[in-house]
Amino acid sequence: MSVETIERPTTSTVRKPAPRYRVLLHNDPVNSMEYVVESLLKVVPSLTMPQAVDIMMQAHTAGVALVITCALEHAEFYSEGLCSLGLTSTIEPDE
Repeated sequence: MSVETIERPTTSTVRKPAPRYRVLLHNDPVNSMEYVVESLLKVVPSLTMPQAVDIMMQAHTAGVALVITCALEHAEFYSEGLCSLGLTSTIEPDE
């Protein structure tokens, strides 16, 4: 009587990270700088006051600033939140 070994093929699953998106804030010539900072802090609670001020100043001087990089659903949420407060925000894929 012979013993036979049955080998199972090894399967490995490779998880790819979810694509990330950049939330951008565009320069706002209408609202005050204080309002923009307050809006950033309200919509993106993970930001600190110095970060929000830096983002506002970057948008003011360069025309556009990176707010946060995150998953698509979060990016859409943050961008829509900023737009609902009268700011201009867009999202784009992070490459």
